[in-house]
Amino acid sequence: MSEFLLDYLPVLILLGIATAFSLALLLAPAIIAPKSADTEKLSTYECGFNAFDDSRMKFDVRFYLVAILFIIFDIEVAFLFPYAVSLDQVGFWGWFVVMIFLAELAVGLAYAWKMGALDWE
Repeated sequence: MSEFLLDYLPVLILLGIATAFSLALLLAPAIIAPKSADTEKLSTYECGFNAFDDSRMKFDVRFYLVAILFIIFDIEVAFLFPYAVSLDQVGFWGWFVVMIFLAELAVGLAYAWKMGALDWE
């Protein structure tokens, strides 16, 4: 049993080193960083300009809809990378499944476009 546990000793050493290094990096700013912030650092900053409105103002729903659509199609690209890397190994069946996936996304995009979700006035 002890020989079995000795096989995990390098893992435990690495875990200890990683924990110590992480704690050191977390505690270093508390020791090194300046304690008082100036007024420039505490001021609000918005796209290179001073803030001109309340930060709790309401946004149009279309903003959130476009953001959700962006996330959906961004995830689509993330799913296509493994397919593109293993294109020679998946064969016709893999190609067919990915085409079904892309067709579903195209139908969703066409629906969002028809409903006016992508129109920005």
